[in-house]
Amino acid sequence: MKILFVCTGNICRSPLAEGILKNKLKNNNIPAEVDSAGLENFHVGDPPDKRACITAMKHGIDISGHRGRLFVTDDFDHFDKIYIMDSYHYLALTGMSRSDNDLKKTDYTMNAIEPGKNIPVQDPWYDGMNAFETVYEQLDQACEKIADWIRKQI
Repeated sequence: MKILFVCTGNICRSPLAEGILKNKLKNNNIPAEVDSAGLENFHVGDPPDKRACITAMKHGIDISGHRGRLFVTDDFDHFDKIYIMDSYHYLALTGMSRSDNDLKKTDYTMNAIEPGKNIPVQDPWYDGMNAFETVYEQLDQACEKIADWIRKQI
């Protein structure tokens, strides 16, 4: 199973989600590949936002080695499931998709908890540390459900 998380710059939400899910899978001996990517190229090669790193470390997860990368159309071929953070990301991937199969792989991250509601994961970029903690909590809950789903698939 191969999972990709997508956000805007790949330095806040998606690296947090990647780190959280990797940690859950490792702790439960669930084999899967997890990665993340962004839709805007202004943070390609950059480490995660310091606030994201601090928040992750607070929960025992080290995401400091992550480097931002850009989503590419080939990601539709490589990944089984692509989780986005909000409607901007969904619309962008809809525009990049080549087929119904590409679209079927794409879903809102929070739909893992509340299917079909398309609830966005808050963008913490312009806010303080509390916003990163809120995002962590959202992603932790979603990643728990995603890990359960992966366990059932294998």
